[in-house]
Amino acid sequence: MNWFDKLTSDRTALIISIVMGTLIIYPNINSLFWHSKYDDPEILVIFFCRYLFFCVLIWTLLRVNIRRLSYLAFSLRLLKTLLLTIIAYGIYAFLSLAVLSKHVDCFTGILLFQFVVTCLLCTLTGHVVIMYKEQKKRELEIEQLKTENLQSRYNALSSQVNPHFFFNSLNSITALVREEKKAQTLEYIHKLSGVFRYILQSDKKGLVCLNEELDFLEALRYMYEVRYANKLCFTINVPNEKRELLMIPVLSLLPLVENVMKHNVIDSDNTMEITIVLNDRDELIISNPVHEKIDIYNCNGIGLTNLAERFTMLTAKKMSIEKDGNNFNVTLPLIS
Repeated sequence: MNWFDKLTSDRTALIISIVMGTLIIYPNINSLFWHSKYDDPEILVIFFCRYLFFCVLIWTLLRVNIRRLSYLAFSLRLLKTLLLTIIAYGIYAFLSLAVLSKHVDCFTGILLFQFVVTCLLCTLTGHVVIMYKEQKKRELEIEQLKTENLQSRYNALSSQVNPHFFFNSLNSITALVREEKKAQTLEYIHKLSGVFRYILQSDKKGLVCLNEELDFLEALRYMYEVRYANKLCFTINVPNEKRELLMIPVLSLLPLVENVMKHNVIDSDNTMEITIVLNDRDELIISNPVHEKIDIYNCNGIGLTNLAERFTMLTAKKMSIEKDGNNFNVTLPLIS
């Protein structure tokens, strides 16, 4: 229970009623001590009856204004509360005339003023409470919309990874079939099924442990070796004790590896080694030598921008990119 729920609880309303009741009948307290005759017990009875009556009235009006009335319009709330106050005043006047033999003051200005103040205080309290509730409701709705918007953007960005990788894989299978390499084709399809199982399951994930991403990358080795023979290799230097402790957005390594292949010449004269290391700040650094292609085909908006947006959404951190004439480095700050 938060502080606002405690503030509007029945117990708190009772305490507020007792305090407000004391403030409302303060003129009667002053009269009791300075102008009353202590040999007349009826005055004390009237005082305590009036005090209890106002405590009950305030408690009732507070409950009605906080729990029953949901009007944002102050005029409607005031009208409803005023109606209940008039009914309560009628009950008080009836009981005073029917029970008391003397000291009947149900038509005095002080009593009328006390009922008016009670009505206004309870109305204002209820109005403030309902305004606060509406504000919190709007804030929650805004946060929910932001979350849904981010989730939709993330899903849209994630879904772009699958077809891009899928088409490259089909090209590799096509090459194996044309070369009539049945054993390699079957093994490639087996590896591809495992890779796509991970990709399909990634739609339900946001962050995964680093070990899952590295295991996924290991599964890709065979497929990349088929595509590039021995002209592409990986060097992975990440301590085993860190792999399960650090988190990374799912499918972060795949677009980086695909980006290397897309922008670089990989052949017998330009071999490619992709290095993945973890530094002392728990940042994953992916680097490769630059053998830039002369003509780069259209990437259809899939690449580092896609990954950077997904990374920022899920980690609230930004990846960094450094490129010089010889090397291309991408730094991914991980979540511990």
